[in-house]
Amino acid sequence: MCGRYILTQKAEVIEKRFNISIPEGLGYKPSYNIGPGQQAAVITGSAQNTLTMMTFGLTPSWAKKPMYLFNARAEGDRNKEDWPLYAGSKDIITKPAFRTPIRSKRCLVLADAFIEGTTLEKLAKPYLVYLRNQQRPFAMAGIWDTWLNPETRETMHGFAIITTAANSLMQMIPHHRCPLILPRHNEARWLRNELPLSEVTAMMHPFPAEQMNAYPISQDIRNIGNNALDFIQPKGERLMPEVEIRTQNDLHLQGMGHNKKRS
Repeated sequence: MCGRYILTQKAEVIEKRFNISIPEGLGYKPSYNIGPGQQAAVITGSAQNTLTMMTFGLTPSWAKKPMYLFNARAEGDRNKEDWPLYAGSKDIITKPAFRTPIRSKRCLVLADAFIEGTTLEKLAKPYLVYLRNQQRPFAMAGIWDTWLNPETRETMHGFAIITTAANSLMQMIPHHRCPLILPRHNEARWLRNELPLSEVTAMMHPFPAEQMNAYPISQDIRNIGNNALDFIQPKGERLMPEVEIRTQNDLHLQGMGHNKKRS
């Protein structure tokens, strides 16, 4: 599952990184605790040159009431055991809620990091998971849809994050799933509606674990109202050692929002 993530970059950083513009009055605000039901930043295939705000949680166009589906399994109903080496069919393309969006309504979900708990304890034991070498912001693969409320006639645009089986880093938490993080060279391809479906599903594999790391954070992050830097500070060691040698011959332990200098 991937139900919480963060995006705290300034607008100009996002514009430069993704070569887009952010319209005035869009309502983008940095957040340390994005969860289902909130407005969040995406880039869609139909508006690739601009940032769009959508609800985190997809409701299919045919639904009679809001559903807020915030994750979509790449394997669909297959791989129920979440085998990490699964290489079979990507049955997301057959799921009623996702079969239209995966073909024509794909998006990039922008993030600096995501928050995941253990499989059993969930967010009672949370970790902040990030990409090494300050690869932020990055893009998670998403799909979106538009739902018209039959009672109020209001329109809601909502998105879901696609997930894959866990890589070795996620297994260390331990957690059984991982959001589909896109390498930079696949970001533009993901948005191309004319891309053959076989090429879309070919991108659905776990991100390289050696490019990721994670550390435990406060369980107070469970409260969606706890939205500040303090709540994502390390509460323990990183899962993998992370040492970088700088030109001054100093050693620094690098990580999201936390640096320690060693002599």
